[in-house]
Amino acid sequence: MRQNKFLKVVKILLFVVVAATVLGFVVKELWNALLPAIFGWHMITFWQALGLLVLSKILFGGFHRHGGRGGWRHRMKERWEQMTPEEREQFRKGMRCGHWRGREHDHGQFTPHAEQQP
Repeated sequence: MRQNKFLKVVKILLFVVVAATVLGFVVKELWNALLPAIFGWHMITFWQALGLLVLSKILFGGFHRHGGRGGWRHRMKERWEQMTPEEREQFRKGMRCGHWRGREHDHGQFTPHAEQQP
């Protein structure tokens, strides 16, 4: 039992190392092939490319394992199911106008909320 866990951890670590190495080289090669020619920026090393990957992970929160891209759809479906028919209709009206709060529009033209007449 313990050996299986150890083997699983070793496989995961090996996968992470291989994935990081491949992604690092891909980022390095793409950067060095495109950005110096387009913008005149300096070429980068493998370690700088890995640093860019880590920085992008921190700034943009990528590489999620759970929740993924479909998570917002699931939450929206749950919210939709809990809405009353009136709330659904109000939401539809708001989405047709391109606004979440269902602001009124005059003949399809946008009127900012602050400028609306009571």
